[in-house]
Amino acid sequence: MEKIRNIGISAHIDSGKTTLTERVLFYTGRIHEIHEVRGKDGVGAKMDSMDLEREKGITIQSAATYCTWGPNQINIIDTPGHVDFTIEVERALRVLDGAVLVLCSVGGVQSQSITVDRQMRRYSVPRVAFINKLDRSGADPWKVIDQVRRKLKHNCAAIQYPIGLEDQLQGLVDLVQNRAFFFHGVHGEKVTEADMPNDIVPAVAEKRRELIEAISEVDEELADLFLNDHPITPDELAGAVRRATLSLQFIPVFMGSAFKNKGVQLLLDGVVSYLPCPLEVSNHALDQTKQEEKVNLSGSPDGTLVALAFKLEEGRFGQLTYLRIYEGTIRRGDLIVNSTTGRKVKVPRLVRMHADDMEDIQEAHAGEIVAVFGVECSSGDTFTDGSVRYTMTSMNVPEPVMSLAIAPASKDVGPQFSKALNRFQKEDPTFRVSLDPDSGQTIISGMGELHLDIYVERIRREYKVEAVVGKPQVNFRETITQRAEFDYLHRKQSGGQGQYGRVMGYIEPLPEEEAEKKFQFENMMIGQAVPSQFIQAIEKGFIEAKNSGSLIGHPVENLRVVLTDGASHAVDSSELAFKLAALYAFRQCYMAARPAILEPIMLVELKAPIEFQGSIIGDINRRKGIIVGSDQDGDDAVVQAHVPLNNMFGYSTGLRSMTQGKGEFTMEYFQHAAVPQDVQSQLVKEYSSKRATV
Repeated sequence: MEKIRNIGISAHIDSGKTTLTERVLFYTGRIHEIHEVRGKDGVGAKMDSMDLEREKGITIQSAATYCTWGPNQINIIDTPGHVDFTIEVERALRVLDGAVLVLCSVGGVQSQSITVDRQMRRYSVPRVAFINKLDRSGADPWKVIDQVRRKLKHNCAAIQYPIGLEDQLQGLVDLVQNRAFFFHGVHGEKVTEADMPNDIVPAVAEKRRELIEAISEVDEELADLFLNDHPITPDELAGAVRRATLSLQFIPVFMGSAFKNKGVQLLLDGVVSYLPCPLEVSNHALDQTKQEEKVNLSGSPDGTLVALAFKLEEGRFGQLTYLRIYEGTIRRGDLIVNSTTGRKVKVPRLVRMHADDMEDIQEAHAGEIVAVFGVECSSGDTFTDGSVRYTMTSMNVPEPVMSLAIAPASKDVGPQFSKALNRFQKEDPTFRVSLDPDSGQTIISGMGELHLDIYVERIRREYKVEAVVGKPQVNFRETITQRAEFDYLHRKQSGGQGQYGRVMGYIEPLPEEEAEKKFQFENMMIGQAVPSQFIQAIEKGFIEAKNSGSLIGHPVENLRVVLTDGASHAVDSSELAFKLAALYAFRQCYMAARPAILEPIMLVELKAPIEFQGSIIGDINRRKGIIVGSDQDGDDAVVQAHVPLNNMFGYSTGLRSMTQGKGEFTMEYFQHAAVPQDVQSQLVKEYSSKRATV
């Protein structure tokens, strides 16, 4: 177990994650040839196994692999950098013990680096940073380290010092061991140790002292040695770096150039030296038999089996389920129990993944990441051996922000079309499919334009179904801005048993500190005016009503419903009567609560040469965006803004023409905020006219 490392490689778009993973696989002997990300040679990087990934030069799905480095086994998940595929990063970090945060030596800490770092914090993942692309002109690792301290608020310091930069990059000095390393051979596979050049000795001594100071702030053992002016040995320093990294108080920063084959082997040494093995990470499950009491998992292969299904994929042989085993051992042919559904299933086939290749294995132990075939389950399900009813906490799934109407081009491919949508919905929790009750259209929702475009393209390629796509729609929400009372009596008499239910109370906006819950129902009734068996039906009625607001038919959020009184009838009251009473009560008082429309606001980060800064800012203002920060990075201007998603369609084309093709931007969901009054009136008008024509 001490020899296993489970790591993820995450970063902003185009920082070199997949290229780095390709070199790791080459140096560890898993592949024997290096191929580049945009498959110019017709092959493409090993971890980008989808044709679409190779064509576009981006990672769409996270891919798992494993390799050995010396006596150590390293399980790696290479994750996408694009914010539209954020769920892939989310679920990878949920099951990993450590991570490598890749940063570009020129771009530094970019918007997606901040998002990925936030996800790592959410799951308390210890990490090392790797500053890549030191061979590029304008490379400045010290600027990047300063940004990690400033923007990400991390205690970090360099573990290495580069010997030369840009096209002069020759090797690296390990500041812990105080030794210089050079990389030779066609692919930099020969690592040789030599004396460091005399001209960098003072700078190396200064950076080593800086490293010791940074760790002394968070590690008492090293602080004692440092304050008493004791000479610090490499082993003492390495031990302190490891302790500080595992306690999430320090991030060691490695450097190199994956593309030019420099520094990757030293990064692998660092992963083994400074990131935790499965036994050093505390994981807990929730015991369903004891009201979800927390149970610490030992991580031992001899314990009871506890495994989490964190990713599903439709393979050539049926559903492929990726499992992270937290405790116990799983063998081929075993009977395992799905704690979520209580169903027993047999493990017909157990494999270890290497991108899209698989290797059959007979058994797997705690700490490993494997995949099983032919096991029906959902993402986030927990499997045990049946002796306990444990479940693992699932991952955070963001809400979709954009929708498209989609239909097959011809009726005879309907079954294939449905099959594709069902499969993608099961694989990707951020991809949702629904029916528009007014128009009867199929609506797909996701995290952005690229996300939905990729799925439309995959339906065409993988299922041979041509799809007709409507104009992208923004996922608006509705909310209320003031309290409103309701008092509604639902009475229906039609011979025989009638319907009778009266509900009284009020609706109000949720206070800011509770806004995350989005909806709250409270029964403040004194006495038994409404029998307790009908309270749940009343809550269901309000939940159903809030799924479609009266302004534009979108779900209502940040809402508290308080029931204060009511009345029932001995014969005519029923669950249905109270559910309908709640539904109509909500509609009755909704407009009195001054409803407002909320729209998704995106955090947009733009980077373009400084001469275009004026026209970029002018364009953001025209799109009703708010500039929240601007910075200078060499000859480029970096602008951050909050812009309504509704005004961002087709922005990439506009930015290209404004900046002569030199501008780039990234966009991620920030929050839902109220739309201006004129926009609200226009949206309500459009919705009314649409309903009138249906």
